Amino acid sequence: QLQLVESGGGLVQPGGSLRLSCVVSGSTLDVLAMGWFRQAPGKEREAVSCMSSSGYGIEYADSVKGRFTISRDNGKNTVYLQMNSLKPEDTAVYYCAADDVLRGATLYSAQYNHWGHGTQVTVSS
Repeated sequence: QLQLVESGGGLVQPGGSLRLSCVVSGSTLDVLAMGWFRQAPGKEREAVSCMSSSGYGIEYADSVKGRFTISRDNGKNTVYLQMNSLKPEDTAVYYCAADDVLRGATLYSAQYNHWGHGTQVTVSS
């Protein structure tokens, strides 16, 4: 059974950096499209970034372009989200998601059929 476990969240000051990790078990990254999503209190879940199963297709939400970077380590079966120049509006629970059917890079959350439990990111001084 495919499982996703996020880690790396925490409290950081504005302008700071964090790196989130998502460890995948039960499958391998070369057959999964992966996505990062977030949900702030009182707001709908929104897409952050995604990567196709090939690793070549990558997309970012406009709100994080130039600040966040998605990457993966196939040997560790882990996907990362490097977050730089963090802003208070980046505060949210961040979720890792996987798609083992279509496997393309998409920010459309409905395509993802496996989800982690999330990790909290708080940006505050």
